[in-house]
Amino acid sequence: MTSHQPIPTSMYAIVAEKPGEPDVLCRECISVPQPNKGEVLVRVMAAGVNRPDIMQRKGLYPPPANACPRLGLEIAGEVVACGAPQEGEEMPSLGSRVCALTNGGGYAEYCVVPAGQCLPWPQGMSAVQAAALPETCFTVWSNLFMPVILPAGTRVLVHGGTSGIGTMAIQLVRAFGGEVYATAGTEEKCNLCKTLGATATINYKNEDFLTRVRELTHNEGVNVILDIVGGAYFNQNVKCLAVDGRLVIIALQGGAKAEQADLSRIMTRRLTVTGSTLRARSAENKIRIAQELYKYVWPLFDAGTIAPLIHAVFPLEHAAQAHQAMENGQHSGKIMLTCSH
Repeated sequence: MTSHQPIPTSMYAIVAEKPGEPDVLCRECISVPQPNKGEVLVRVMAAGVNRPDIMQRKGLYPPPANACPRLGLEIAGEVVACGAPQEGEEMPSLGSRVCALTNGGGYAEYCVVPAGQCLPWPQGMSAVQAAALPETCFTVWSNLFMPVILPAGTRVLVHGGTSGIGTMAIQLVRAFGGEVYATAGTEEKCNLCKTLGATATINYKNEDFLTRVRELTHNEGVNVILDIVGGAYFNQNVKCLAVDGRLVIIALQGGAKAEQADLSRIMTRRLTVTGSTLRARSAENKIRIAQELYKYVWPLFDAGTIAPLIHAVFPLEHAAQAHQAMENGQHSGKIMLTCSH
């Protein structure tokens, strides 16, 4: 391990000793982790709060066997130590500021991260803004723009348009020339989606999104759907898709099972139904996503064309309040934690 400054042997981290409500989260003093081959140690300045963190805290989303068991999937901070590089790998330089998709453990003063999952801070961004990027960008890019970048004019329906994922998806689809329809639960949130670039919005509390999509597309349907609801929306989603359309399921907030699915429609309209989770992807896959983000998306951040939307910022020791804020469902954009050393 190489470093250019003294590194403490202990640090504060947020831990949950048992599954439960937000109050199971507490701050504890633990040992600072050491980077292995191909890893860097980051002094954390900010970390993002994400829906998988909520599910893991409740005991419903166990981390992969080789991952850090503590919460926190995205961070921004300073590289303070490096393990030996993998063969042919270029490591971030000591002292550089990075944001990173972690394998867990981001709710802490220090976090070990695979070097290939680090990206430089975009120009002009704060630690909070930079830390808000990895989870949403990796998710949106891998599900909508890989293996083929969406062509201009693609019609995309984004469910949960004011979530962290949704706000980034709207901006990225628009930046690449797509047309976005977004669902949200209040008029205020619908208006926010429009300011981010949505062509039209649908208030799912008082509108049927299938009916509105058919109206908006003159019965042609959308080409792609990014869905966080799952089972409860499955049949309507399938009916929303144009010929050769694609349904991408990335969360199951409305359940994991769909009743009476119309398989004949999937066959006759040549539809594709896919799903994914980010955390279980291989290191090689995450590195490939990071490389594409750096090539295609980071210039948009550097130019100020797109930016993360921040809803609220909490000190690290108030992680329980941050989780409660996410579970209340009133947020628009990202909920973040800051870490003072």
